Parts: sequence; C-alpha cells; structure tokens
Amino acid sequence: MDPTLFWYVVATVLVLVGLAGVILPALPGLPLVFVGMLVAAWAGDFQRIGPVPLILLGLLTVLSIVADFVATAAGAKRVGAGPMAVWGAALGTLVGIFFGPIGLLAGPFLGALLGELWHTRTLRRATHVGLATWVGLLLGTVLKLALAFAMIGVFVLAWWF
Repeated sequence: MDPTLFWYVVATVLVLVGLAGVILPALPGLPLVFVGMLVAAWAGDFQRIGPVPLILLGLLTVLSIVADFVATAAGAKRVGAGPMAVWGAALGTLVGIFFGPIGLLAGPFLGALLGELWHTRTLRRATHVGLATWVGLLLGTVLKLALAFAMIGVFVLAWWF
C-alpha cells in the first residue's frame, strides 16, 4: 500500500470517529476531526491545505471545546444547579452511552436530576435542574455539529481551491 494512501485512510478514520464523537460524549469529537484533517494535510505535504486553513480549523476546534463547556455550565448555572447535578449529568452521559440513543438523551437528564435530588432532596427543583442541564448539553451538541460541518466545509474548500 502506498504510504500516502495509508495516511489518507488514517485521516479519514480519525475524521469519522471524531464526527461520531460529536454525539458520543466519551470521544473527543472535534479535536479528532482536527487531527484527522491535520494528518491529511501532512500526508499531502501541506500542498492543498496550508497554514491559513489549518489555523482556521484549529480555532474552530478550540471554539468547539469552549462551547461545549459553556453550554453545559450555562444550562446548569442558569437554574443554580449544584456541583452534584453537574457531576451527575457527566456520569449520566457516560452511563447513557451503553443504552444507545435513548440513553444518550436520558442519561444526562437523569444524572443531573439524581445529583440535584441528592443535594437538595427536592424533586421539583431537581427536575428543573435536570431539564436545564439537559437543554444545555443538547444545545452544546447542536453547536458542535454546526462547527463540525463548518470545519468540513473549510477543509473541502481549501482542498479544492
């Protein structure tokens, strides 16, 4: 196998795994997409993808990381969630992975709800916090998907033009 082709295959796998990671929180989604694109640029000796697109892709990656943390924290903080709710949402997300799409949707909510319930012992408040945390996670995922498509667009434009 041609070494360049090998590296393009590696780059493609990294991008695809990264795209899955945008939805599956256990994987570092957009950082993997960026690394895949960097590998593709390197495999082509940076002839098609130069420094300007790579800097833009890097900035989009950093923006995605910041957006992920801000969206989750904003949803939780907006309703005054305690640290147990935030930890519960994170653990619920990890456990939810094993239960497919329904687990990915319900896990963060249930984790935040149980964490806040443990902290405040008030079901109404815990439900409110769970919903707000879940909405924050959902908005963060939508934003990361938009950034993923923006990154792919930048890469494709740089590759062909």
